[in-house]
Order: sequence, then structure tokens, then C-alpha cells
Amino acid sequence: MKRTVVAISAVVLLLPLSACGGDAEAGSGSTVTVTVGYQSRTINTVTAGTLLRSLGSFEKQLNALHDGVHYKVDWQDYATGAPITAQMTAGKIDIGSMGDFPLLINAARGKQLNSPTRLVSVTGYNLRGGLNTIVTAPDSKLTSLKDLKGKKVSTSVGSAADGTLVRALQRAGIDPNSGIEKLNQQPSVGASALAAGSTDALSQFVAWPGLLAFQGKAKAIYDGARLNLPTFHGVTAREDFAKKRPAVLEAFLKAQAEATDYLNEHPVDAAEKVAKATGLPAEVVYLYNGDHGIATFDPAIKPQLVSALKQDVSILKSAKLTGDLDVDSFVDDQYVKKALGTTAYTKHLATKPAPAASEAWPKGASKTVTFDSPSKLLRYVAGHRDDLRAAYVPDTTTGTLWFADKAVWVADGDRLLPFVAPDTAQAYIAGHGGARVVSYADALERAS
Repeated sequence: MKRTVVAISAVVLLLPLSACGGDAEAGSGSTVTVTVGYQSRTINTVTAGTLLRSLGSFEKQLNALHDGVHYKVDWQDYATGAPITAQMTAGKIDIGSMGDFPLLINAARGKQLNSPTRLVSVTGYNLRGGLNTIVTAPDSKLTSLKDLKGKKVSTSVGSAADGTLVRALQRAGIDPNSGIEKLNQQPSVGASALAAGSTDALSQFVAWPGLLAFQGKAKAIYDGARLNLPTFHGVTAREDFAKKRPAVLEAFLKAQAEATDYLNEHPVDAAEKVAKATGLPAEVVYLYNGDHGIATFDPAIKPQLVSALKQDVSILKSAKLTGDLDVDSFVDDQYVKKALGTTAYTKHLATKPAPAASEAWPKGASKTVTFDSPSKLLRYVAGHRDDLRAAYVPDTTTGTLWFADKAVWVADGDRLLPFVAPDTAQAYIAGHGGARVVSYADALERAS
């Protein structure tokens, strides 16, 4: 999405499975168990998983149904979308959340097994593709995609991160099948391989690239936003469950909307809650889910995202992970439209991501400080070095937020400009005579 080293979980999904039951119910009489599959550490799904669970919003919505049924929610946490899909098609998970490429495999698998699923809402998205990043070791001499030719690159085949890798290599003139040695690995395994030197680069989805960069274990080599193609995470539900219990699905989507509002209104607190539940550093969670984070959260299924999903099909087909897919029949926004209300849903469709901005997160603060230029942020950082948890800056070209001390800085006259990756910085320098790369320490000195 070729020489793979490990048997791929996405392909396993396409092998025959025996049907394992229908509606997820437990007990007897008026007790119904609703099973939700989520990915706690894939933090762009938190409004349908980790944060939603932490707030207890779904249980509250179910209690408010007053339909004489006692509902129990069974939360099942997974590392990727593949096992969620396997459990859904076996009738053991009712609602699940995952990234765009796994969503398509979910649709294909459901159709294949005559257990159709539907995309019913969106969690986090980035209209340029910034949720996926290719990183390499901190001391690596690799600086661009062209340097990956003939190298070992770890990714999770069938994931959005693999899709980014394939597209990025193609644009760099490298055959994604024969031009690199692709290692199909779970994110944690790939991270360990990068640290051990058994792979040269790692292409992964949120929150792995940011986490490794924050820990000083990796540096970005490619910002997925350079593709300028939307990527997102969403919620899928079994069609038979949705038809049998539409009020329950609507309750879930109302709860998701509540969690979304909470995240957007209290981004620092939401980051702390997710960090506590996942063990991830709150600073990393905020990089993606913060006020000006890489992800924008909105449950509406925007046309731009559906269009991108259709373009993703060709990548999965070329990897023989799916055949032809009818994306329009997979997308079903009737439930989220009802949950939000038609008028509100129309407004959601028209909303746009917040403009990029630099942010500083002071220690002990419940809010970040926003700046209208990276230079002003640097000036602030220079005077508060011992009082900051993190400082963030948007890439000058793509708008992707990144840690200020991990960014590639360019001095262009009096301007100090940050970039996520070296090749993006070099592309800027090529078009701006006199511009040059400077160290973070130099940037701070120039700004103070």
C-alpha cells in the first residue's frame, strides 16, 4: 500500500472467516450489551473511544433512552483497525473506529462476508494529510524521500500511513513495490526496529511520529501534508446493528458530538485525560488534538473526505488488499445527521479547520498561549525556557503543527520559518535566495 518481511494483518483480514453470531447481546430479558471497538493510542479517534469513554457520555445517552432496556457497554481496545474489522464481521463488535484505509478494508470485508458495515461519522481529520509522517533515526543521514531508495522502511500495510508512503514514493520517482524493502510491522514493532537500527525509516500514523520525535528517538523526513490529500479517522457500524437499534447508534453519535465539543472547548484538559488513559505524554496528544493541532475534530462526513476515500481505493487495489469498492454505498450519514439535527449538520459540513498558529504550553497552565508568528513564539520561549511544557509551530508550507525544538528552522532575512522536515525546508530555500537553515538555538538567539 514489495518485499514484505512479516505476514500482513490486512491480508489476513481478507481470508475467509466463519460467521460467529449476530447482534451483540448479553444476559437475558431486557439487558443488551453494546460492544465498541476502539484504538486508545490512535488519538484521532478519541471522540469515539478514549475521551468518550473517559467522559461516560455514551452510557449517559443510553440511560436517557428510557426504553425499558438496561444497556451495558463493552469497550474493547485494539492497536489497529484490522482486528476491529475482524470482530465486526464476526458479529462481535457493533461500532468501531479506525483510519480511512482500514475503513475501506472494513467495507470490503463486510461486503465479502455478507455482513455489511457503514461509515456513520468522522472523528479527526486533516485536509492536507498531515496525520501521517515518515521519520528516521535522530542521527540518520537520510534527509529526503529519494534517500529511501533501496532502504528498509517499516509501516503497517493497509494503513493510512502505508498509503502516505506509497504516494510519497511515487511522487519521488521510486517504485513503492521494488524501490524499497518494506517491512510490514505494527507501529510499536516498527518503532523498536527504528531504535535498533534494523529499519532505516518508519512511516506511521498518529501518534507514533510525534511521540518518537518528542522522545528524541526520531526526526521527521517527510510531512504527509505535502501530498495535499485529506486523511481522516471515522466511525463504522454494522448495518444490521444500525437497522435493529438505530436509537442506540444515534445515542452513540450524540455522545461522540458531546465528546467533540468537550475536546474543542477544553483542549488542554482533554489532552490530559487522554494522556492519563493511554500513557502517552500529554504534550504529544496536544500536538495532534490541541487547539491548533494537526487534527480537526468534527463528526460530519464532509464531501472532501469522501472524495479522498474514493482516491484511496486505487492504493488498496494495487496492493491486492481490496477489489472495487462502492464508497458512496458505504457512506451513510443519516444517523449522524439525525443525532446533530439537520440544520446543525449543514453548518458542520461548512466549517473549516482553525488557522495554523504557534502555541506555548506553560507548566501548570490549563490553557496555552497563542502567537501570530513563529518569531514571537521563539521570543517567548527564550524568556520562559524553564517554565514550558512544550512549544509548537506550524510548518511554513503545509501548516502541520510540530514541536518547535524538533522543527527545521530557516532564516529568511529577518524572518524565522519552521518546517517539519528537511526536504520541505530545502524546497522553500530553493525558491528564496539568501534563505538558509539555522539551528534551533540560533533561531532562539535571533528572536530574543
